[in-house]
Amino acid sequence: MQTRLADFVKDTPEGREADAILRNCVHCGFCTAACPTYRLLGDESDGPRGRIYLLKQLLEGQKVTARTQLHLDRCLSCRACETTCPSGVRYGRLADIGRDILEKKVRRPWLQRLQRLALRTLLPYRERFALLLTLARLIRPMLPAALRAKIPPKASAPAWPAARHTRRVLLLEGCVQPALAPTIDAAAANVLDRIGISAIRVEGGGCCGALSYHLAAHEEGTAFMRRNIDALWPHIEQGAEAIVSTASGCGLMLKEYADVLKHDPVYAAKAERVSALTRDIGEILAGEDLSSLRSPSIGRIAFHSPCTLQHGQRLNGLVEGLLSGLGFELAPVDQPYLCCGSAGTYSLLQPELSGKLLAEKIRALEQGGPECIATANIGCWAHLRSGATVPVYHWIELL
Repeated sequence: MQTRLADFVKDTPEGREADAILRNCVHCGFCTAACPTYRLLGDESDGPRGRIYLLKQLLEGQKVTARTQLHLDRCLSCRACETTCPSGVRYGRLADIGRDILEKKVRRPWLQRLQRLALRTLLPYRERFALLLTLARLIRPMLPAALRAKIPPKASAPAWPAARHTRRVLLLEGCVQPALAPTIDAAAANVLDRIGISAIRVEGGGCCGALSYHLAAHEEGTAFMRRNIDALWPHIEQGAEAIVSTASGCGLMLKEYADVLKHDPVYAAKAERVSALTRDIGEILAGEDLSSLRSPSIGRIAFHSPCTLQHGQRLNGLVEGLLSGLGFELAPVDQPYLCCGSAGTYSLLQPELSGKLLAEKIRALEQGGPECIATANIGCWAHLRSGATVPVYHWIELL
């Protein structure tokens, strides 16, 4: 693709990066068939190829409007297009660069600005979100059924094992997961303990920065990233062998710290080290002897591989292989590459499209008659359980 970037961006690090990404695109359109929103809406501007043209126009200084913003807002950032792209176009990175610029050029209606500010003010802060969730649980019986389904009941986590092993990994707990589903990280810590690895909670860490960053609040997002690097660094210097995430969305963001902060003179080298050490919990288990884990008490399960796991981290098939190897029977899932519609804050900002994608995903997951659904990301877990007729777990809980 030929480009002629505008003066305001062409000599910036982001502009040069975006230009290189744009030039890789050959307009083939393979990406459109994999795009969930194109499949729903049938509009070229709601598919990756069309959005790339919109981003190109933005970066070349052409007029952009609220309509441009709408088509980019409808993008899930699922990156299924990246998996199918024969040219290796890094669409997700291009979209992040473009959204940040577009947010400064097109002023949103006040209600949209308020909604996005509220999400950025509440969700990334663990204590604030926990208080909000507590209040929501108190009034849950009075809410409509659709809203009740989105509020999980309070769960008690099993005890966290003592740090008794020589091998140690760092477990970054994130922002919403400790309140929404405290059983997940505790389950991971206990599984790791049984195979001879201690999981260490990281004090001072928090949101990975993805929520703010993907909502075009880049300075806010990178501030969260730097805070996490500061919290992780003493443990890294003491020899922790990996940084483990049980949320594939957070794990992907941690793995991309190196890209996001590569021009930061203070944090670039540390960010590269953090990204290199980050592993999904499945990557840790895949290299270990799992014979000490108990055999499954649940037979047939349907596994939903989150977009951040299969398209972002490119770990498609990893968890399925682990579960099969441990004796679980996996139910068939039609079109497993399609997004469930959660996509971070997408289910809150684009509820209609998100709801349609959820209905399609639930049909695909439940058609094989599973006893439960398992997934690997907290956002997908919360979204799927709001529409599923069978229980939904993080897969590490099944172990």
